[in-house]
Amino acid sequence: MVCVMSALAKKAVESKNPKAGRIEARLPRETKALIEQAASLAGMSTSDFVVSRAQEAARRMVSEHERWVLSRQQSEKFVRALLHPSEPNAALLSAARRYKGE
Repeated sequence: MVCVMSALAKKAVESKNPKAGRIEARLPRETKALIEQAASLAGMSTSDFVVSRAQEAARRMVSEHERWVLSRQQSEKFVRALLHPSEPNAALLSAARRYKGE
């Protein structure tokens, strides 16, 4: 019964606390010391430092996966295809008919 009460109390506290999300990591002592030193130099707590750096990396990763980067040649080819589309081939016409239920 005590465990259930503790879980319920914890859930109530987490719902009121916007910083309720939690990530834990095990890392070598040297890495932890390095992160603590960097956080200190930045004038931040270790947690705030880790969260801010992870957030920056996450935003960068998401941004890289949400956009296309084309070379000049690829870009020109893409624009040409948009401006001058080729005629649909037999397979595409057949797929369109199946899609329309014909």
